Amino acid sequence: MNATLPPHTCPPSCGACRLRKTGAFTPVKPEVLAFIEGFRKDTMAVQAGGALVRESEPNAKLFTLYSGWAFRYKTLSDGRRQILNFLLPGDLVGLQQEFGEVSTHGIEALTDCSLCVFENDSLWALFREHPRLGYDITWLAAHEEGHLDENLLTTGRRNATERVAMLLMHLYRRLDRIGLVEDGAVAFPLNQQHIADALGLSLVHTNKTLRRLALLGLHELKNGRLRLLNTRALARIAEYYDTPPRLMPLL
Repeated sequence: MNATLPPHTCPPSCGACRLRKTGAFTPVKPEVLAFIEGFRKDTMAVQAGGALVRESEPNAKLFTLYSGWAFRYKTLSDGRRQILNFLLPGDLVGLQQEFGEVSTHGIEALTDCSLCVFENDSLWALFREHPRLGYDITWLAAHEEGHLDENLLTTGRRNATERVAMLLMHLYRRLDRIGLVEDGAVAFPLNQQHIADALGLSLVHTNKTLRRLALLGLHELKNGRLRLLNTRALARIAEYYDTPPRLMPLL
């Protein structure tokens, strides 16, 4: 039965999870995996453009993004939007809502997404019965805070060329570590408006910067796929320093 499921669909058993087979995530003992499977209440599919979480609405669920892309954002009263971060397979989604009555941000599916669903009110049981998993959730929260620090530095101090180079490097490396690079390229569903909203740039400036980097032979965006042609130069522009990737917890 599991073998016939499309690769983007959440499997009924955590033991059949494709993400756990990528080598990017911390292995867990069978009894811990069984607890995670019991902690998971449901699976969910959201089509591209659909809302995982709506701004200013109550939300009492945690998700692990199994497949697809999503993004977390905040909007101003006039409709201007800031994309806070992009969510990729393996990311834990919705932890912030555990500490507030309503969501202070929205989360939108950028592509069709499959998610594992957990109830926030079960977190106490997780921390009590499996302190190591509780530590893992704390680690993931701190890890995301590190990403947000980097994003703040990018939008606050990097120039347009550095911002775009940083985004391309960062997303490519994240996709590479979970085995989503094929023939040197990755699926890249972002349009220029997404990039502009993430980097605090105008649409015109974003377009010019992408074209400039492409003309320099640093990257190629074609048919919805991103190929980095000169990672060393891009990393130097962005001041992006690779470190050996650490295995990440997966809920």
